[in-house]
Formats: sequence, structure tokens, C-alpha cells
Amino acid sequence: MEEKELKVKGIHHVCKPTIQAIHDTLDVIGGKWKISIIGCLTFQPMRFSELLREVNGISGKMLSRELKDLELNQLVKRTILDTQPITVLYQLTPYGETLKNLTINIAEWGFKHRKKL
Repeated sequence: MEEKELKVKGIHHVCKPTIQAIHDTLDVIGGKWKISIIGCLTFQPMRFSELLREVNGISGKMLSRELKDLELNQLVKRTILDTQPITVLYQLTPYGETLKNLTINIAEWGFKHRKKL
């Protein structure tokens, strides 16, 4: 959008919908743990115990809650395997996989920021 158009229509014409979209995204993947869980699942499907080991600092109760929420938002699929004992596998859905680039970008920014500090 040209600078002249922004002055005529006002910055709110562009900014407000963008900020709303950011809020919508953060409502689904925000918080301390969800993006870490999604980040782990971008590499491969994982069992609950594997996720618990990989997501440093999360409790089993919180992991369970976050996985249910991600499943509710159709980002994660829970599969029960017919094994002895029963194995539950979590993986990103095709919709959840649309977040892979976001997690990669966040990680790259984090690497750069850590170096800068």
C-alpha cells in the first residue's frame, strides 16, 4: 500500500486486521509450551513420554492439557497403537504442518538473538 493511501485511509485500516490475526494465532498456539510441542512434532511423531523428555520443564499434567488443546484445534492427531502395552502416538495433522515454517523462523530468530546477546 502506498504512503499516500495510508494517510488517506489511516494506518488502522492495515494495522487493526493484522493485529487481530496475530491475536487469533496466539490464542491457538500461545503460552509457554504449545510452540515447543509443535516444534518437537515437526521432526517426527512422538509418544507422550518422548515429548515429556524433550519439552524441558513441562509436567505430565500440563503436557496432557496442551496436547488436548492442540488436538481440539486440529493441529495434533492422537493415535492409539495396538501394542502391548498400548502406545499413544502424537503427530502433526496436515493443518498442523502448516506451522512448520513458523517454528523454523522462530528457532532461527532465537539462534540469532542468543548470539547477539
